Amino acid sequence: MLPIEKARQVLKEVFGFEDFLDGQETVIADILSGRDGSVVMPTGGGKSLCYQLPALCREGVTLVVSPLIALMKDQVDALVERKVAVTLINSTLSWPEQRERLEGMKRGDYRLVYIAPERFRAASFMEALREVPIEMVAIDEAHCLSQWGHDFRPDYMRLGAALDKLGRPQCVALTATATPIVRDDIRNVLKLREPFESISGFERPNLSFTITAVEKVAQKYARLKHVLKE
Repeated sequence: MLPIEKARQVLKEVFGFEDFLDGQETVIADILSGRDGSVVMPTGGGKSLCYQLPALCREGVTLVVSPLIALMKDQVDALVERKVAVTLINSTLSWPEQRERLEGMKRGDYRLVYIAPERFRAASFMEALREVPIEMVAIDEAHCLSQWGHDFRPDYMRLGAALDKLGRPQCVALTATATPIVRDDIRNVLKLREPFESISGFERPNLSFTITAVEKVAQKYARLKHVLKE
């Protein structure tokens, strides 16, 4: 069975989808080929599935670097409901709890592990990861590697060095929006090796802008209250 055919089978059996969304199949095929890559896909376009599905088609562990604990927990909870072997490691856990999950990673208990970027700062954590069979590192919200993003989460800038210490597993960076300059920063900071690049567009059909002109501040707040009520 071809890798993409296996992915399609897992897509139906685990996630309950009959087919891929636009742009997903090509990205997943590139990831399954083992190449590094960068993916720009609008929110709602199925970006997370692009790394979740390959992780379930392979042996080893896929690390998912995510900057937001709430987002991380939402994704983990959704995967647990689908009976996926997944866990997370972030600042909400004590070191003994982190150590226990690291031991589980060594045993092969998990296929996906969501990790906050700050964890890679700890030498003890990096040392423990050396004993884990890491198949791939997926960097979510990869725009944090560029411009104002690294002011928000400076530990993203250390991920390139962390990948070196981990022996350079496959790395895929994903984000919803990235200009050419940001995409260059992502490739350079992570030192991606001859990466594929997929850009599915930036359109967000669920968002719109409406401008209403008012003459006075009082009218502005009255208009705002009206909009919120609607």
